[in-house]
Amino acid sequence: MAKNKRQHEEKSMKDLMEIFKSKHRLNLGLDRVDVEKAWMTELGPAIKNYTEKVSFRNETLTVHLNSSTLREELSYGKSKIIERLNESLGREVIQKIVLR
Repeated sequence: MAKNKRQHEEKSMKDLMEIFKSKHRLNLGLDRVDVEKAWMTELGPAIKNYTEKVSFRNETLTVHLNSSTLREELSYGKSKIIERLNESLGREVIQKIVLR
């Protein structure tokens, strides 16, 4: 009787978590939480104070700000913000930022 080779493979906890998340379709919800948390921590308390709402859907981060001046200022650095947030997340999750 041949034993299943997969049963004897060792996997890291990270690999097992990824398998579990994809099997149960949890990636989208967890990404949403991670992205929102990254926005609040990576951009600092000053920007956090002007942030009303953060949402993430279809690789797009939408941020509602209560300061038009800050919105204009951040709009010039969208690509750097995306890069910084993705680096913080450890993977390419965000492709676009919409500031409102």
